[in-house]
Amino acid sequence: MGQKQVRKIQTDIDVKRKAVKQVVLHIKKKITSEYLGSEYIKEWLLQIEEILAKDEFDVKEYIKARKELNDIIERTLDEQMRFKLRDSWFSLGRALEKKVKIN
Repeated sequence: MGQKQVRKIQTDIDVKRKAVKQVVLHIKKKITSEYLGSEYIKEWLLQIEEILAKDEFDVKEYIKARKELNDIIERTLDEQMRFKLRDSWFSLGRALEKKVKIN
């Protein structure tokens, strides 16, 4: 007989973590070129990956990281890159507001 597949019940935290990971992946794709100040965003990416690696999900840490991303965006001189990062900043905010869909 066939085995029943047990589906993991997703929590709001699982959904938020996955959404944040997607935003981080998109930011990495956007910063392929070097620009003045790119070292700040690369440092931020390392920091957010450390936060994502933790087992617990502390929303305060993610909100702090989002504020730091905003500071980096404000210091970015490359206008085109600033607009791209600003879009990611909005996406990160939406990712932190995600909840599990209830059918």
